[in-house]
Amino acid sequence: MSSPQTLSESERRVVAGWAASCAERVLPLFEASAQDERPRDAIARARAFARGELTAADEIRRRFVAGRAAKVVDAPAAIAAARAAAQSAGVAHMGAHALGAAAYAARAAGLAAPDDPDAVAHEIRWQLSAMTDDVRAALRRLPRVGEDTAGPLGPGLLGTGVLGAIIAELQDGLDPTSSSIQE
Repeated sequence: MSSPQTLSESERRVVAGWAASCAERVLPLFEASAQDERPRDAIARARAFARGELTAADEIRRRFVAGRAAKVVDAPAAIAAARAAAQSAGVAHMGAHALGAAAYAARAAGLAAPDDPDAVAHEIRWQLSAMTDDVRAALRRLPRVGEDTAGPLGPGLLGTGVLGAIIAELQDGLDPTSSSIQE
């Protein structure tokens, strides 16, 4: 039995492009700290998967490559940016990683602007505005963060703390009529 966090392959392809866009916005934070192509490559692979050019099986085998790039940098924003890229590549394996990519990207934006208390909220607003109706519909099929005990949205890293709070805020904003995210 598959996890409710998986999504169908066609839904994963829809959300992969959005996840790649979220990660790409913070990629310069990583690239300013390291000459390592793994995060950029992960984002390119997420986009290629979204276009149907790569198979889920091939990407499942490569999903951890970009995450290893987080170990070559010390700056917290750069680490979060590398993890955002890795999460975007992980969408081929499980759709819930799209929310992980967005959460790490918002976290990176906040870490890069410690004097701006609205940096994370600004990034979340952009992420929500960048969603197509198809992306919203697919992401609405995922369980709420912390509700499913298995998978990335469960009780682990994405389901708790700052990342869990960011994902909860994104999920609150999936309804286009939601007023939870204000300018």
